[in-house]
Amino acid sequence: MRNRRTGLTRRELVGGTAAALAGISIVPRHVLAGSDQTAPSEKLNIAAIGAGGQAVWDLDNLSGENIVALCDADLRTCKDTFKKYPKAKQYRDFRKMLAELDKEIDAVLVATPDHTHAVAAMAAVKRGKHVYCEKPLAHSVWEVRQLMKAAQEHKVVTQLGNQGHSFDTIRQFCEWIWDGAIGKVHTIHAACDAFPAAYSKIGQLDSLKKKHEIPAELDWDLWLGPAAERPYHPAYLPFEWRGWSPFGTGVLGDWVCHVLDPVFWALGLGGPRTIKVEKAVDYDVEKHALTFPKGIVVRYDFAASDKHGPITLYWHGGSERIPRPEGMDKGANPPGTGAVVLGDKGGITYGSHGAGGLQIYPQEKMKAYKQPSQKLPRVKGHHRDWLDAIRKGIRAGSDWSYGGPLTELGLLGVIGLHFPGQELKWDGPAMHFTNNDEATRLLTPKYREGWTL
Repeated sequence: MRNRRTGLTRRELVGGTAAALAGISIVPRHVLAGSDQTAPSEKLNIAAIGAGGQAVWDLDNLSGENIVALCDADLRTCKDTFKKYPKAKQYRDFRKMLAELDKEIDAVLVATPDHTHAVAAMAAVKRGKHVYCEKPLAHSVWEVRQLMKAAQEHKVVTQLGNQGHSFDTIRQFCEWIWDGAIGKVHTIHAACDAFPAAYSKIGQLDSLKKKHEIPAELDWDLWLGPAAERPYHPAYLPFEWRGWSPFGTGVLGDWVCHVLDPVFWALGLGGPRTIKVEKAVDYDVEKHALTFPKGIVVRYDFAASDKHGPITLYWHGGSERIPRPEGMDKGANPPGTGAVVLGDKGGITYGSHGAGGLQIYPQEKMKAYKQPSQKLPRVKGHHRDWLDAIRKGIRAGSDWSYGGPLTELGLLGVIGLHFPGQELKWDGPAMHFTNNDEATRLLTPKYREGWTL
């Protein structure tokens, strides 16, 4: 039914791009009866691809909208979610869900394992759905580029699930850097020491030889999606898929989008000039290719730009730690998950998400520093930022034009693991390595028959 005032249908009204093009100002929720609730006529119809694990938290943050459909290939992980949203239609295959509910769905949450992010998100984008996709955006650089292109062509509002991007602290970090709080940044040490057993499965490789029956609640073929055919094994799921290279992207893919987000934004890093895996603990590329090292150090070099001079970034993962920088307060240590940012006039440390706990060191400098005026608007949450962007027809803060290149940093590091000790020269605009054809081939995945973007 068309609105008498605007001449648009409800779907067009909540499709932010159409509303913006029509010059319509949708009444913001904060003026509704003095509350922060969404008017029923303003609510979006949202479907979720992936309904267990991280999706539970995502759906909690989207529950003010209409959750109209839930889809998951593994029913063991989402029984409680189905009970929580009894009105939502239930599916196993997202392709069937999108086809049957095409006219009903406005936006889609993608919270599946990494290897199916791209096929699920692309299916939604091609139907004109706005998409919130968990990080990393995709399992390969080629998929990232295809998703970025499609989102632009179909004019949909997107958001990467790196929720720290909507924190106040990441904005504060940017303002400090732009204010020259530590001078010109030249070196960054970033790290993640979380869940080491989840990201390196070297000790479980031999167990894959044992056969297991597929659980009745799991559609193994759908769960595999575009990944190569292989026997089911309980070592892969749930959650553990992050440590297996056919499905996950290890600590790099899982944490780069959180930990590097602040410096990526503040410094406008873009793509690196070179990537080199300087250390891969107890890792043999041929023997251990199905998983990831117990510890890594990856070096990224960024050329000077109009926003910064040359910058060297080190990623320390798993067993490897950030070296203690000169000038840090006695008794203080670098974060296990977070970063140390070094400038020619001092340093800043911060934690895992959105530069949480950021501070200038030593403490005397922090106490003496005069806070700059705010240059960036604060937002009321990452999911809310996406929903508001849909209604206003604008870009969300970590839309794929930003979150895609950020994701690529992690994925390029994963490719570097195949060539430890070798400096890979990266041509980002052309999407190839200028000195390694085999590394270039790894940018594009091989899909199982029946699956395409």
